[in-house]
Amino acid sequence: MGRYPVTKPSDSARFVATHSILTMDARHPYTAKSLVDAQDMHRTVMSGFRGWVSDGDPDARAQMGVLSTWSVDLKAGALVLVVQSRVPGDWAGVPRGALTDKPHVITVDRTFRTGDSLTFRTVVNPTYSRPSGPPTSDRRRGQRTAHTRPDHVGKWFARRFQQPGEPRKTPDGVTRIGITCEEESLAVRMLPTVTSPGPHKGLRIVRAEIRGTLTVTDPAALVDALAQGIGHGRAYGCGLLLTR
Repeated sequence: MGRYPVTKPSDSARFVATHSILTMDARHPYTAKSLVDAQDMHRTVMSGFRGWVSDGDPDARAQMGVLSTWSVDLKAGALVLVVQSRVPGDWAGVPRGALTDKPHVITVDRTFRTGDSLTFRTVVNPTYSRPSGPPTSDRRRGQRTAHTRPDHVGKWFARRFQQPGEPRKTPDGVTRIGITCEEESLAVRMLPTVTSPGPHKGLRIVRAEIRGTLTVTDPAALVDALAQGIGHGRAYGCGLLLTR
C-alpha cells in the first residue's frame, strides 16, 4: 500500500484585500450615533457594500470579508474608521458633513514569508466559555464570558500563537494564527465596552487593543487570520489584524 506524501506548509502566502480609511467628524450626528450604538456603527460599515450580495443575506459580512476597526480622539473631535473587504467599498452614501476628508481606498497586496517580523495592532473581543452547572461527561459549551483584565487578554491572545510545525488547531479547538510573539512584550489596553440600545439592548462587546511585534511561522494561517479576523465580535469592530 502506497504512502501519502507529507505536505510541508508553504514558506510564503499572499494576502489581497481592500482597505478604506474614513476620517470623520465625531461631533456630527451621523458619526455620534455610530459612537453610542454598536449596531449603528455596523450599519455605517456595511453601507459601503450595497448590491454585492442579496439584501437581508445573514452571511453578507463574511461573504464580502468585511472587517473593521475604529479609534476616536475626543479632544480633536475625530474618528478614524478602517474597513477591510474583499470588494471595494463605495462611501458615497456617507453624509459629506460627517467626513472631514475624502475616503482613502487602497488595495493591499502583500506576500508574507516564514520568519518575517512585523508590528501589529488589533482590537479583539476576548471571550472564553465559562462552564455552567456541575461537571458532567456530556456537558455542553458554557456561557460566553469576556476577559476584562489585560493580563488575561494577553494569555487569550497567546493561545493563538503557532510554533513552527504546530497544527492550525489547538487540542481544544482554538484556531492558531501562524505567528509567535513574546507574550510579555504585548501592549494590552482595555477599551470602552460598546453597546446598543433599543431592540439590541442586550448587546455588549468588551474590547481590548493589542499591539506588539510578531514573527511569522505559518504564512497561510496568518493570511487566513488577516482575511477572516480573530475571535468574536467581528461584526462590531473587533478581530481585524493590521500589520506593518
